[in-house]
Formats: sequence, structure tokens, C-alpha cells
Amino acid sequence: MVLDYNKVYLLLGSNMGARLQLLDDAIKNINVKIGEVVEKSSIYETAAWGKTDQPGFLNVAIAVKTMLSPLEVLKRALEIETLLGRIREEKWGARLIDIDIIFYGNVIVNLPDQLQIPHPEMHKRRFVLEPLVEIAPDYQHPMFNKSLSKLILELSDHLEVTKI
Repeated sequence: MVLDYNKVYLLLGSNMGARLQLLDDAIKNINVKIGEVVEKSSIYETAAWGKTDQPGFLNVAIAVKTMLSPLEVLKRALEIETLLGRIREEKWGARLIDIDIIFYGNVIVNLPDQLQIPHPEMHKRRFVLEPLVEIAPDYQHPMFNKSLSKLILELSDHLEVTKI
């Protein structure tokens, strides 16, 4: 029997502590607890977005093959954040690690205050699109029916995002 998996795109970010090590530790945990990491972008450095009076972020996009449901992916991502020391104090505040579900195959999930997939703000944020375009330029946003390459061309966010 062949079991189907879904390809999930996650964006990881860190702007506190040993940022590179935290991203690496998160990816290792994702590989064990969520599914096989099959693609990984370069690391990008970005000024803080939203709440700008904090250190800059390192971000990386990954693609993961998983058998888990969207809610189970969320649950395990939150567990990994907690394991790595994340404490949620303020919206868009500084954080040791952040794991966001950007896409889950072509599935659309709309559970307000719990989970929304595709990530509802991803198409407005350069720090999300730059690493995603690197690993999945032709991926079609399931609600906009546009490739990530097309979405980045339409972007009005001019925040500096630098590949390191």
C-alpha cells in the first residue's frame, strides 16, 4: 500500500540568541517530528517587520513531506518552538524561534484564531517570498492562482532581505 504525503512549506525565523543554531535545531526537530525536510532555502537576514524596534531576523524556508494533518503540523511546530525556548509575549515581538506554516499542499484552511493556510499575509512580505521563491518559484498560490515568482514581482514591501 502506498501512503500519500503532503508537501508543506514552512518559514522559520529567529532574532534572538544563537540564531543560526536555533534554525538548525528547529530543522532537525521538524525532520523528526513533522516529516522529511526535502528542500531548504539559503538563510536570509531581514530587518524586523511589523514591530521594528528589535534585532533583525534570520529566515529560512523549507519544504517538508508529511503524513500529518494541518492541525497536527501546527501542534508539533508549536511544540518544537516551546522545546527550543520560545515564550510568546507580544505579537510580532522578538523570538528565539518562529515556525510558520505557509502552504500545506493546495489545501485551504480557515480556522480563525487557530490556523489559516495559506498564511494570510505571506504574499505581502518580502522576507517570506524571497526564500520561498528560491526553493519553489513555480509553486501556485492556491487562492490567487499565481506563482510565487509572479507574487514577488507584484510585491510592494521594500524591506531589505539579504541572502547570507
